[in-house]
Amino acid sequence: MAEPARHLRAVEDSSAWEIALPDEAATLALGRYLADELRPGDVLALSGGLGSGKTTLARAIVRALAGEDALEVPSPTFTLMQGYDTPRGTALHTDLYRIGNAEELRELGFDEAAEGAITLVEWPERAASALNPNRFQIALDLAGPEGARKARLTASGALISRLARMKAMRELLAKSGWSDAKRLPIQGDASTRAYERLVKSSGETAILMISPARSDGPPVRRGKPYSTIAKLAESIHAFAALDRGLRALGFSAPRIYGEDLDNGLLVIEDLGAEPLVDADGPIPERYEVATRLLARLHATAVPHVLPVAPGREHVLPPYDLEAFLIEAELLLDWYAPHVARALLSGSARAEFVRVWSGLLDDLLAGPQSWTLRDYHSPNLIWLAERDDLGRVGLLDFQDAVLGPLAYDVASLLQDARVTVPAELELRLLGAYARERRATDPEFDMADFASAYAIMAAQRATKVLGIFARLDKRDGKPQYLAHLPRVEAYLARNLAHPVLSRLKEWYERHLPRLVEPG
Repeated sequence: MAEPARHLRAVEDSSAWEIALPDEAATLALGRYLADELRPGDVLALSGGLGSGKTTLARAIVRALAGEDALEVPSPTFTLMQGYDTPRGTALHTDLYRIGNAEELRELGFDEAAEGAITLVEWPERAASALNPNRFQIALDLAGPEGARKARLTASGALISRLARMKAMRELLAKSGWSDAKRLPIQGDASTRAYERLVKSSGETAILMISPARSDGPPVRRGKPYSTIAKLAESIHAFAALDRGLRALGFSAPRIYGEDLDNGLLVIEDLGAEPLVDADGPIPERYEVATRLLARLHATAVPHVLPVAPGREHVLPPYDLEAFLIEAELLLDWYAPHVARALLSGSARAEFVRVWSGLLDDLLAGPQSWTLRDYHSPNLIWLAERDDLGRVGLLDFQDAVLGPLAYDVASLLQDARVTVPAELELRLLGAYARERRATDPEFDMADFASAYAIMAAQRATKVLGIFARLDKRDGKPQYLAHLPRVEAYLARNLAHPVLSRLKEWYERHLPRLVEPG
């Protein structure tokens, strides 16, 4: 658990962190904070003279990793290495004072013991060449009154940017009033972002969102990476802008308690974890509120540019043809090889793109609004204590674009992770239409149904490619369990007359998607 900010004082140098430790409590607080930041494979080298507090700090880190304040953590002066099994993996506490050189340390089996562990090394200078050169280093010195110390934390290699974020995170937690909170990791989905639940001793909670700027991947088309073509958010600025924009419209996006946009950090309201689904699938009443929320959004004039901070704006990008096509082509690149064990011919790919281009051209000329893009059950929270549409809490909207109105409706009513029965889907489409007609008597349900079929088919096509990619490229086979559901959705969509040419393509090249198992 992190301690009050008075114990940790950072300096401006982004490559080092100077920390004043006025008493032993501050040293223990630093240990608990470092334990929150260390990951399997990290090495923390602790240097300083006798009595400088190396073992005290290491002991605090091990106890925090283990979640046991009373855990016995003896100095490894004589054993040299001591391992601990913790919820965060193995922690290895080593003392090299009696080591003569790096080769001697290797002969003791250090390399094997440290592999994949969080390794704390006292007296690292005795065998520095045996340690990973990319490591955190902390130098401890006595300073002034009895018990007072000062620490200087530095990093090398790829860890320098993590050290800068550690400093920024500590400052943000202190500024926003959450420095005393326990930090509990939240299991994520397929995202590159990380989240932690902050819990104060009073029971009050918040969410720490860690979303560093996206690094460009390799160029995939005309010198541009996939993320640029698909209009994915490059930084946390997009989330902050959309969050405030949604709240300004009266929707339940999380309040922002504190922010460090440059370092990709936000402290936001914890909307809880009450879902819109239960063991039986979608809860119809909750899905209806979520559907009406979209109808209300689509009946509202929304800006295309949103403020982020003084002097900064976020321009919502258009969900254009290039973005839709590169998403649809994920099916060709990942799903087709997964199920057919072969690549499609160049002519089949070209026809696929032509058919989709024809479907999308007219649709993109129609009405556009904020398309939140991941509007489905994992990102919607039920807030029973709020009123009307405010009962649906919104998460994960940083990739929002300006796109066709039907996209988010399809994302919700053909949820890739939970089966929405066809009869419920039709009922909710009716609820959407009634809500739209209440403000726009000219709303044409037949036109919307065609747009819905196109957008639902495009999303299903994309998701099949993404889930196959998550398995093959990212080693996440659990997403394959959702393929039959998404295949069934796609077959349902292909029955619409507007998709007749697309259906013919599937019948020739991937017939299982027309009549899935």
